Amino acid sequence: MKMMNSSKISEFVLLGLTNTRELEIIFFFIFLLAYAAIMAGNLLIVVTITFDSHLHSIPMYFLLGNLSFLDMSISTITTPKMATDFLRENKTISLWGCMAQMFFLHFLGGSEMTLLIVMAVDRYIAICKPLHYKTIMNRRVLTGSVLLSWAIGFVHTMSQMVFTITLPFCGPNVVDNIFCDLPLVLKLACTETYVLELLVIADSGLLSFICFILLLISYIVILVTVRSRYSGGLSKALSTLSAHITVVTLFFGPCIFIYAWPFSSFSVDKFLSVFYSVITPLLNPIIYTLRNQEMKAAMSRLRTQHVSSRQTF
Repeated sequence: MKMMNSSKISEFVLLGLTNTRELEIIFFFIFLLAYAAIMAGNLLIVVTITFDSHLHSIPMYFLLGNLSFLDMSISTITTPKMATDFLRENKTISLWGCMAQMFFLHFLGGSEMTLLIVMAVDRYIAICKPLHYKTIMNRRVLTGSVLLSWAIGFVHTMSQMVFTITLPFCGPNVVDNIFCDLPLVLKLACTETYVLELLVIADSGLLSFICFILLLISYIVILVTVRSRYSGGLSKALSTLSAHITVVTLFFGPCIFIYAWPFSSFSVDKFLSVFYSVITPLLNPIIYTLRNQEMKAAMSRLRTQHVSSRQTF
């Protein structure tokens, strides 16, 4: 804390995506519409899972509701600020605002990584042990898994932020991105950050890569098990897992690229940042609703109940 108090700068300047005014106005409307769609789509999933009793008996939807909540939270931390910055000449963020943004990004991101692994385990049990699925994935296990994902996310962010907030920042204060993130902010510290950058590689880059590989291996195991045990079940398993594989690739791909090489600066990093903070939360509702017959049926039931309740008044 003493080193943070000795920092000579009180804010960071974000360069954003472009310096062209016309493009900034276009990006403002794109990001505004994207954020509205993210909130509407993910909130619809949360509301549907919460109020449709038929989905309460299927463990997967409890996890899906938590995934949608995490997506809404991650997008809220970054997207509104990004959108409003397109209308501002000076794109700045306070020193502590930057620290808070990084804290919650890694907190929620670490939680989502863990939750995706839990969802992969859930799919393995559902496909390979269908008779014991609801017994194994009971309410206690589900609640414990979600709480564990939040705990791991908290440990993940604290292991990096507890060192970052003690760094002195005395200039320059320009971050070549659309929001604050660890690799770029560390480079602005007025001290040697080699060890801390190694920690970022191990904690964020290597963790993302290992989780991604483990998830791919789990999906391969599921497909091999289905192929050997159930005749004609491979196509159904592929259909079930394709959505999960898509989500995992979209989420982990940019994270691995950004955090595995924090020593180098890539101009594509800011576009990848947009991808996992905006595009992935936007695509998740589409993947899990348009491809999911049970979700579409549940939404139809809720709509029918809503219309019926309005007609009674």
